[in-house]
Amino acid sequence: MEGEQETNQHTETIDQETPGTNNKGKKREMHFLDHLEELRWRIIKALGGIVVAAIFCAIIAPWLVEDVLLRPVLQATPPLSLINLKPYGKVLVYMQVVLLGGFILSIPIILYQFWKFIEPGLYPHERRYIFWIVAFSSLCFFLGVAFSYFILLPITLQFFAGFGTTAIENTIAINEYMSFVLRIMLAAGIVFEMPMVSFFLSRLGILTPAFMRHYRRHAYTVLLIIAALITPADIVSLMILAVPLLLLYEFSIFISHIAMKKREIAQEMPA
Repeated sequence: MEGEQETNQHTETIDQETPGTNNKGKKREMHFLDHLEELRWRIIKALGGIVVAAIFCAIIAPWLVEDVLLRPVLQATPPLSLINLKPYGKVLVYMQVVLLGGFILSIPIILYQFWKFIEPGLYPHERRYIFWIVAFSSLCFFLGVAFSYFILLPITLQFFAGFGTTAIENTIAINEYMSFVLRIMLAAGIVFEMPMVSFFLSRLGILTPAFMRHYRRHAYTVLLIIAALITPADIVSLMILAVPLLLLYEFSIFISHIAMKKREIAQEMPA
């Protein structure tokens, strides 16, 4: 009887540490349609977060456009002037700022819904870290946005303003300028997620530090290509973005090493 009780206790412990179970150790099987329903609600909640953030951006749109997004171009020397070439140009600019601004501000909500969707596939001890994973992912994204706004954009616009002869007046279409600014900010925020992606793939056993070190030169080439696609066609802005990307890759190797250690410890834990 004692042997059977020990076996039952052992089985219950394994069930509690198995992904896809609830806190009581009972199997929580989800069919394909259940996963689709869960995904649908997660997407709806993420879109709801974007809508709320977009409404907030619409309220502060005048300040956001005039005092934030136009500041880098107005501080360039010699000055860069903006012009509206379409009757509805300003309307499109404000709509673009509101929508992309809402997406950027709602990144924590989007990431949270993503992690909640994959939560049933995680171990119970891994689910406790969802808040910190979302916080760290959001921090990486906002650091990328801040880097592009405070460092990359001013230096890039200053280079464009002073390039070539002063006989050519620098007049930029407002829609082109806003697309340029928002594209760089969004892209920089996404590429700064590299450490978080490294951590996630390493925890799954897909990525290893040895693999990242072995293909370091190939990764550097890919990162330089990404930097060239994000930035305008000039070597200055390319190098400004490329250097942080290369440093992020080295930091991602360190993050992958930590994630692999945690994975090994979790696998060695007694059932």
